[in-house]
Amino acid sequence: MVDPVELQIFNNLFSAVGEEMGAVLQRTAFSPNIKERRDFSCALFDRHGRLIAQAAHIPVHLGSMPLSVKEVVKSLELKEGDMAVLNDPYRGGTHLPDITVVAPVYYDGELLFYVANRAHHADVGGISAGSMPLSTSLFQEGLIVPPVKGVVGGEINSDFLELLKRNSRSPVERDGDFKAQVMANRVGIKRLTELLEKYSPVKVEAMAEALLDYSERMMRSFIAEIPDGVYTFGDFMEDDGVSGRDFRVRVVLTVKGDEVKVDFSGSYPQSRGSINSVRAIALSATLYVFKALAGDDVPSNEGILRPIEVITRKGTVVDADFPAAVSAGNVETSQRLVDVLLGALSKALPEKIPAASQGTMNNLSFGGKNFAYYETIGGGAGAHPEADGESAVQTHMTNTLNTPIEALELTYPVEITAYKIRKNSGGEGLRKGGDGIVREILFKEEVELTVISERRVHRPYGLQGGLPGKPGRNLLIKENGEVVELPAKFTITVKPGQKIRIETPGGGGWGWKKV
Repeated sequence: MVDPVELQIFNNLFSAVGEEMGAVLQRTAFSPNIKERRDFSCALFDRHGRLIAQAAHIPVHLGSMPLSVKEVVKSLELKEGDMAVLNDPYRGGTHLPDITVVAPVYYDGELLFYVANRAHHADVGGISAGSMPLSTSLFQEGLIVPPVKGVVGGEINSDFLELLKRNSRSPVERDGDFKAQVMANRVGIKRLTELLEKYSPVKVEAMAEALLDYSERMMRSFIAEIPDGVYTFGDFMEDDGVSGRDFRVRVVLTVKGDEVKVDFSGSYPQSRGSINSVRAIALSATLYVFKALAGDDVPSNEGILRPIEVITRKGTVVDADFPAAVSAGNVETSQRLVDVLLGALSKALPEKIPAASQGTMNNLSFGGKNFAYYETIGGGAGAHPEADGESAVQTHMTNTLNTPIEALELTYPVEITAYKIRKNSGGEGLRKGGDGIVREILFKEEVELTVISERRVHRPYGLQGGLPGKPGRNLLIKENGEVVELPAKFTITVKPGQKIRIETPGGGGWGWKKV
């Protein structure tokens, strides 16, 4: 019998290792994307590659990072002092800008754990600055890295680092960000080794196993509260940037006792454009939704998935075949997966599920000869049965911060001419949806700019009689004041003196509002 107090202590100890890794990564990185926006995650894994604890960083990494570690376990023999690097979406990654660094933790010559971190690099090559292109193939999206050794015997593999830098428009940032990832893992190894010394390997491994079992029991308890039945929901991705048509994402939830089957196989076939996602994203979205609904008391580890069966069909927009383009799947399709999961669960738990949030990350990237920048922009959160939706926040699968105006203007040739709440963009209802954001950027140099966004046509849905939120808008403001409305996904050359204005969607309303 495991002492519950001791179990909670170890849960906090494991999480603290990930949090400290994240602090090191954030403070030593070069790029605003990691240093300011904190677009990264850090986690601990057992010797089999099972997720034991993840710091409270990025939800989209929750279910996908274990696949990276397991791919490393399968592909490489990591000795003490080695670290593996990968970003291949079809070998455990999500999209190419997300680079994962995995390190083994040895104690008395025996491999016991792994530590890993994943960070979004602002540019890893590809056909457009920021490596978030309107692509039709993975090969257009940047440097593809299968599991390789980025650190050997404690020394950074200079050949790999030079290859990474040579393929980026911002090589100095890549150098600094990668070295920050290495340092974060070294801190994780040190702290985990201290736990092994203090409590013994047998004790630490036993508590890790007990935490997996505990999360499983907690998740089964939550699922058992959901009425048995079959619940379905579908929604659309707006265009893939190439074909000009919508792509349906559909889920069928089958709840029976303390287990649930999550079937995405009815989603549309994969697209020519980059909205495709790999199976890891479907796992991440599912884990996020059930973890969020089950509550903070459930530790974030792989035990959550034991009572949940996730079904996808190869060749679809939620489980694409190599070499389908996937740069937008990680950021945009992940959001729609959450929307359909919550939509289906709203039929089973109508008094618990919020309306749709903005449903997009409003990805904006731009660059020139020697620089590249990437950010996501927040919007409105969906209203909840007990509260209005929050305004101007990052929602669901992203947990990043904004880039401060001062940091952005100091680093790049831009000026922020508007940054404010988009008033009255949330859906009306008994509970009102949160409002979106207006972000307007003036460019002082010519740049190549790409925006990948959603919910510009299909509005974030309301629930239980609540109205949908307003769709977003993308606008180019020319030097003479002429305003040109742009599509949800585009790449353009922006000239000095021109502005891009992003108006993000509001969240859906909840409940019928009596007039």
